[in-house]
Amino acid sequence: MKHSSARHNQRVDAILFDKDGTLFRITSQWEMWFSQLIGKLARQADRSISDALASELRYDPATDRFAPDSPVAMASSEDMAALLSRYLPGTDVCLLQRQLDTAADDMPLTPAAPLIPLLSTLRQTGLKIGLSTNDSEAAARAHLDRFNLLGMFDFVAGYDSGFGAKPGSGMQRAFAEQMALAPDRIAMVGDSVYDLTAGRAIGMVTIGVLSGPSTEDILSPMADVVLPDISHLPHWLSDHP
Repeated sequence: MKHSSARHNQRVDAILFDKDGTLFRITSQWEMWFSQLIGKLARQADRSISDALASELRYDPATDRFAPDSPVAMASSEDMAALLSRYLPGTDVCLLQRQLDTAADDMPLTPAAPLIPLLSTLRQTGLKIGLSTNDSEAAARAHLDRFNLLGMFDFVAGYDSGFGAKPGSGMQRAFAEQMALAPDRIAMVGDSVYDLTAGRAIGMVTIGVLSGPSTEDILSPMADVVLPDISHLPHWLSDHP
């Protein structure tokens, strides 16, 4: 557990979670699923285009792994469609975006912690709970529902919910407004600099977690604290009543 700043000493009244890499771990299964999806979308491209695309996505075909700074774990499907279309001539960007959103419904998910007990514990202390993801809102709701979690969230927003995508702070502002809380009473919890940038820009407490591809060194400059994963949240919060 690493602290990089002591900006916030007052009570946290709400938590806004990222989804992939935060509530759910980025695993080798997830990486394989995504690489197969990209391969399917690019199956008509020649080898040189495929190699260029792999480089752009910071993907190593030999290990079937994405680098910590790969856009696949942070970008919205809108951004991903725009990026992919540059390497797939003649591709309909809007169609490609819909394909990515639809494919996300079948994304393999591995909880980063026992989520129902964790979220129940947080809610029992009076905390409001939200989700801010660069997936579509429909995919986010489907993923939460898959694990019987949807009813535990007071707010769910995706890149297409009308507030913009991270690293912009639209979803963060919307959560604060809907919960009637000042941003500095909310913790933004995420595994990427996109999450932490979005939260810090409006004064939220920023909590990095290492259940995604980013390392502690990457997250620390933007985080008030870096935790191994979200299971450590109750203990951290108990030290910051």
